Amino acid sequence: MTPAPPPAPRPAVTVVGIGADGWPGLSAAALDALRDAEVVIGGPRQLDLLPGDCRGLRVRWPSPLRPAVPRLLAEHAGRRIAVLASGDPMYYGIGRALTETLGDGALRVLPHPSSVSHACARLGWPVEDTDVVSLVGRPAARLGAALHDGRRVLVLSAGAGTPAEVARLLRERGWGPSRVRVLEQLGAEGERLVDGTADDWDEAPGDPLNVVAVDCRRAPGTPRLGVVPGLPDEAYEHDGQLTKRHVRAATLAALAPAPGELLWDVGGGSGSIAAEWLRAHRDCRAVTVERDPARAARIARNADALGVPALRVVTGAAPAALAGLPRPDAVFIGGGLTAPGLLDACWDALPAGGRLVANTVTLESEALLAERYRAHGGELVRLSVAHAVPVGGFTGWRQAMPVTQWSATKSGEMS
Repeated sequence: MTPAPPPAPRPAVTVVGIGADGWPGLSAAALDALRDAEVVIGGPRQLDLLPGDCRGLRVRWPSPLRPAVPRLLAEHAGRRIAVLASGDPMYYGIGRALTETLGDGALRVLPHPSSVSHACARLGWPVEDTDVVSLVGRPAARLGAALHDGRRVLVLSAGAGTPAEVARLLRERGWGPSRVRVLEQLGAEGERLVDGTADDWDEAPGDPLNVVAVDCRRAPGTPRLGVVPGLPDEAYEHDGQLTKRHVRAATLAALAPAPGELLWDVGGGSGSIAAEWLRAHRDCRAVTVERDPARAARIARNADALGVPALRVVTGAAPAALAGLPRPDAVFIGGGLTAPGLLDACWDALPAGGRLVANTVTLESEALLAERYRAHGGELVRLSVAHAVPVGGFTGWRQAMPVTQWSATKSGEMS
């Protein structure tokens, strides 16, 4: 018989998830890993949960944490390292940063039930039907994109002040009737639940280790914002430079956002295309370029109001302002088509398979798009929208300016 190959060596870094219940809540494998470690890295709260017989050198994560990960691992290379994480290390935890630093297969991960699992168990919420928004190191405005009538949302808190911040955002955005429950110290003896609504929330800050549960209820008169492109024009602050609702929906369909992809929104105006690209999926990314500082500031406010504060706003004139931006997967040009070199710069920046969509209402820019259509193919369409309006005592149609749209996918071998 051929002898079995020797077992693969155990990774030098073990990540141990630990809950508010501390040492008693750990599995036998987790206890052994921590006792065996020569170095234990974690946050102050996590390290304080370890007993005296855990003799490894205790190292606290510095702030900011993310840049310190490669340095600390390098300092202790060759030693048995255990890293403490809250709950499940691979769910909004340190596991991601460690994997990105060390590569796949370099970690041994021993998870603990996450705060999301604990919270759903207490509330009777199916985990798969519950939306999760992390506000740890992220702006509270992110919650706005998850607010839909009847949905259940768990907010991962940044600290004791997060519940009040969440309640304030809900009131300001027209979701004051939403039920808000704060679950503190989940899984520990001191577990506590505070119940109320956003409208009447006046609780003092409690334990910093908490999760906020929101039963979303829209107040009367609050605009309904759906999940598909084509939000009402009234959802945007603008000065007239806005891709209108029906054209916007057609434009996003042509851009075809997908998770992880990056959009350049050139000539941002009010930022509507970039905002709805980002709302398509939480992993979508976007940069909008706008030469007018007042409009650029307005774009940032719109992104914040629509729950996508991660939108990057670059103030400057294209194509010069495009220099140094990360390579896009798709480009939308909503203004400035006649700027020398703009179309070429955008097309050249795209990889094979990248998409470009350009809209215009002027004959001069339309001629440019017709030329590119002949050169690169794609689709050249004219979008016309008419709205019913009063005409005396009757009703008639008012035609909006037609929009010419060119959309094309760059050919070549996919990278």
